[in-house]
Amino acid sequence: MSAALIVLVLLAVLAIVVVSMTVKIVPQARSGIVERFGKYRTTLSAGLNIVMPFIDKVRYVIDLREQVVSFPPQPVITEDNLVVSIDTVIYFQVTDPVAATYEIANYIQAIEQLTMTTLRNITGGMTLEHALTSRDQINSGLRGELDSATGKWGIRVNRVELKGIDPPPSIIDAMEQQMRAERNKRAAILTAEGERQSAILTAEGDKQSAILTAEGQRQAQILTAQADRQAQILRAQGEAQAIQTVFQAIHDGNPDQKLLSYQYLQMLPKIAEGDNATTWIIPAELTKALGTLGGTIGSIPVDGGGSKTRVDYDSEIEDDSVQTEATNEAVQEALDAAKAAENPATTAADVPPAPPTEPPPAPPAQQ
Repeated sequence: MSAALIVLVLLAVLAIVVVSMTVKIVPQARSGIVERFGKYRTTLSAGLNIVMPFIDKVRYVIDLREQVVSFPPQPVITEDNLVVSIDTVIYFQVTDPVAATYEIANYIQAIEQLTMTTLRNITGGMTLEHALTSRDQINSGLRGELDSATGKWGIRVNRVELKGIDPPPSIIDAMEQQMRAERNKRAAILTAEGERQSAILTAEGDKQSAILTAEGQRQAQILTAQADRQAQILRAQGEAQAIQTVFQAIHDGNPDQKLLSYQYLQMLPKIAEGDNATTWIIPAELTKALGTLGGTIGSIPVDGGGSKTRVDYDSEIEDDSVQTEATNEAVQEALDAAKAAENPATTAADVPPAPPTEPPPAPPAQQ
């Protein structure tokens, strides 16, 4: 190989090296820190950049995207002297590549240690129960402390999340027992409330039933009294008509002394009727008594003028259906009230009172 060819190859290699050292390509969302003789010179943005070969050097390429770092669980002592393990997740972003490069040696490790100490300070002032129920308060306080401390490093903490707060196993068992006791207490309270409501409803039902029963008995007594009154009136009217009929028949027949004596003799055996009547003594004065009775009856005028009230034997019996219509309506209302009492939703106020039943007028006397 000739010397000229060797020189050309060396020049080509040197050119390639110079070009590679001169042209720098920075990926998107990243920044390059350029140093000249070990001193910061400039920051390269994303894209194609030109630097001085053999003089300038790209020391670091900083990622400007938001980063997520999960730290392992750290033991923390609460205010009530309980040791809990808390693991956190940090969301941060580099805003100043120069400060992140020259203000802190390892910002990831610095954030981890700062998170640990800040978390112990915040949680140390809380009880275990407060810490378990105040995750948002811990997150916001931790983020504020980290953001103020990492601002001079060119880092912004966007979000802090607690992945878990794990108490000791003995504390977990005690908390479960407390939770079971609380649930049993609430179950007992609900059961007592249910029994109370049931007793109230049962008492209300008994009260309504007693009211309806009393109302039904009152209506029944009213209807029974009205029926008895109506029956007595009808019986009295029938007896009055019977007496008038017999009285009229006697006067119309003009009975003489022989008929009266015969009727008297027919009534004598009835005097001895009865379970204890075993002996019947006829007095010796019976003949004298019959004679005296005959003489007395004989003084009765043959025509006493007859009955003052004439009874028409051929007249039809008066239809009392109109008079008993009110009674039938009252009976129907009592039946409706008894049916309504079978329905618990019906109250005593829904049962209408029975209308008063007026006694039917007496039949007109015939002259």
